[in-house]
Amino acid sequence: MTRIAVIGGGRIGEALVSGLLAARHPVKDLVVGERAEERARELADRYGVRVTDTVDAVDGAHVIVVAVKPADVEATVAQISQADLDGSTEQLLVSLAAGIPTSFYEKRLPAGFPVVRVMPNTPMLVGEGMSVLAPGRHVQSGQLDLIEGILSSVGRVATVPESQIDAVTAVSGSGPAYVFLVAEAMIDAAVALGLGRPVARELVVQTLCGSAAMLGEGDSATELRAAVTSPGGTTAAALRELEAGGLRTAFYDAVDAAARRSAELGGKAE
Repeated sequence: MTRIAVIGGGRIGEALVSGLLAARHPVKDLVVGERAEERARELADRYGVRVTDTVDAVDGAHVIVVAVKPADVEATVAQISQADLDGSTEQLLVSLAAGIPTSFYEKRLPAGFPVVRVMPNTPMLVGEGMSVLAPGRHVQSGQLDLIEGILSSVGRVATVPESQIDAVTAVSGSGPAYVFLVAEAMIDAAVALGLGRPVARELVVQTLCGSAAMLGEGDSATELRAAVTSPGGTTAAALRELEAGGLRTAFYDAVDAAARRSAELGGKAE
């Protein structure tokens, strides 16, 4: 069985642990590296996994998942490098840290060490994540399949060249925040029309969930929007105001700004 070490016991690391256990990955083949003692005890009690320091967690692991904040990656890799990475165990590093390119790890790990960069998003916390893989120079196809199988326990998985990861970050990585902002605005507008906030929230949340489910069936967003929009009706009046307010242009500009910022952060990490 594949032994997985998750380095970082934050929300994303915990989501992966929870998803793997729900997918029946043996708890004995899962270990967490977490330095905060209180958090370590919490994870051990909640999931029954072994929680230890980074060097110990990495030892003998087939897959090393770096699930720490970008600012902590340098120190984490230094700790990983203290483990025996030249032993008989075939190992692979998976980075969930935003903005850190595969070359950053490849320069700091033993020559030829395989690295997969992943752009996850927060819906993985509820098993509905979108994880996008970008393999480094030394990754074999079988290793990529292995990581896809691991991450499918917390949602859907896609693969792109690393040159496209900044665009992915801008769309699915930052995307939940865009959706939450739209939800917030719709709820506030509903309250302004006289609805109670609990009712307004229920209406908006279920509308978003149902709309996402319809999109998942395969019809395009354009087709679905047209089907809801009767000529001269209420939806047409609303969409006219949104277009006049520059909503489409605002989204273009927002996604472009996020992609450029992702590229800047990646350049600094080098």
